[in-house]
Amino acid sequence: MKHTHDPYSIIYPEILAIASDDGTAVELIERFDCIGGAMWVKRHYGQSPLVQQVRTVGQTTRYLLSPGTVDLELIGSRFPAGIGRVAVSEDEIGITYLGMGGGGVGASICRANANGVIRSESDPCGGGKVAGSRIVLPRLQRLIIGVDDTDTPDAGATWTLCHNIARSIEDEKTRYLSHTIVQLYPVAFRTKNCVAVACEFATSDPAGCIDRFEGLLREHTLSDETGMAAYTGFDPSPLEEYAWMVKRGEITRSELDALLPLLDIRLSGRGLIGAVAAIPFITRFEEALELCDGSN
Repeated sequence: MKHTHDPYSIIYPEILAIASDDGTAVELIERFDCIGGAMWVKRHYGQSPLVQQVRTVGQTTRYLLSPGTVDLELIGSRFPAGIGRVAVSEDEIGITYLGMGGGGVGASICRANANGVIRSESDPCGGGKVAGSRIVLPRLQRLIIGVDDTDTPDAGATWTLCHNIARSIEDEKTRYLSHTIVQLYPVAFRTKNCVAVACEFATSDPAGCIDRFEGLLREHTLSDETGMAAYTGFDPSPLEEYAWMVKRGEITRSELDALLPLLDIRLSGRGLIGAVAAIPFITRFEEALELCDGSN
């Protein structure tokens, strides 16, 4: 962890970037320490022409970006800071920030010294200066692991097990991003609540991450019907139609057949139906928790 003793800077704990396979879309993920600063940035950076979407997920701000370069017409109070360049290469993603005054502090030293940054350049900042930074990040992939049915009527809880496994397998190549509990249709053979879990990672080693997760899941699951499936890709929407079917009613395993080429199946017990259904709901918490049993 990099530290600073400058009372006028707050170093972002971590910055990560994921790119689509064709390099036409980037998700920039900034872990923040100061909620006020993060909300200010979300408000103003969201006006940048290269920013297609910005949202807060837990202690991260996520930007959906288009690669390119733009001139930022900064205006105090109205548009004082933004993202001016997004560059994607085979192994790296470059981001250029620019800001005025306090926004320049955030755009320069606060980000240039974050964990996850391979190299950076930053301008002198503070006072009324316009300043920025150019940071380079590893180009990572999105990996989502879905799990269902790890407990019994007497012990266990899938959501806690998955979170603890995901935390334990983090390393320099693999960062744990999010955990989403997904309410499924309450079938008769559920343990109690009928939920599955999706854990999301940013990684340069998807196969190694999946292997480590599988090993710990096999070691600790209490059920003989555990399902585990992994999806590596920027956008899991090809699984969405199937996922809503599982939320809205009881289905058979045959409904999964067409999706198998998109997935890495590691545990194929009865829980596989719910494990795959959880995957496209990552960070869509309201939809994920919606109960679709016709009772409301």
